[in-house]
Amino acid sequence: MVKTNVTLCGVALDNPVIPASGTFGFGYEYAELYDINMLGSFSFKGTTRDPRFGNPTPRIAECDSGMINAVGLQNPGVEKVLSEELPKMKAVFHKPVMANVSGFSVEDYVYTVEKLEAEPQIGWFEVNISCPNVHGGGMAFGTSPEAAAAVTAAVRRVTKKPLLIKLSPNVTDIVSIAKACEAAGADGISMINTLLGMRIDLKTKRPVIANKMGGFSGSAIKPVALRMVYQVYEAVKIPIVGMGGITTAEDVIEMMLAGATAVEVGAANLVEPFACKTMIENLPVVMEKYGIADLSSIVGAAH
Repeated sequence: MVKTNVTLCGVALDNPVIPASGTFGFGYEYAELYDINMLGSFSFKGTTRDPRFGNPTPRIAECDSGMINAVGLQNPGVEKVLSEELPKMKAVFHKPVMANVSGFSVEDYVYTVEKLEAEPQIGWFEVNISCPNVHGGGMAFGTSPEAAAAVTAAVRRVTKKPLLIKLSPNVTDIVSIAKACEAAGADGISMINTLLGMRIDLKTKRPVIANKMGGFSGSAIKPVALRMVYQVYEAVKIPIVGMGGITTAEDVIEMMLAGATAVEVGAANLVEPFACKTMIENLPVVMEKYGIADLSSIVGAAH
């Protein structure tokens, strides 16, 4: 009997599979399809201080091995998340959940985290300093060690829950940013967010997406994600949640070998709503195939 359970920043998970923020809403829509309590956890929709309509449409473009999105953090704002979304979520999901938080200033991040802090079901905060498709804030905080550390330190002061910082791959040196977050009080690192990409329509001769550029995700980015997780694992002592192009149970194991304690699954959910369910069901079979008795024992084993 193989063991799929892992522990992330002191919180126990039945398995390491976590749907990524922005691809799973607040869970209740997927709960109509299957029992989402089989998940390790999930990261709920990126929440900001104020409601956001998001970017103009069109804001999704397909690619050969993935997709580009420029949704722009569309969400109802933290007040409505607390009053409307989380009660619906609690009715269908009964494990600790990851609260994904975005902002356009340090004060925005602090305000939103303070508002959510008292929610008992929130097991971790995942602070997104890496969104590539919003103007002002977003990825700007994730592109310098100093800015990343400033957000981390400010949020650290207002929460006692485990704090994960979600990093951008659109940088020259992701290791220095991860180390700055660790030094400023982060309990873990989530990585990577989407790469910056675009498509051009041959008929109109204009960018497909109204925002011109957006976040490129999907199976094509997995080698980049693996490389970055591998590098950061060697540089920090805090756990990593790895993501980027994960579509199969084999991908989960590969990401864990690179150094991830748990994984997040993003674009695959939008292509196949049962993607995470299938991965979890296949994990024991793949573990037995490769002689793995305990998933937690393989974290960073490729080093």
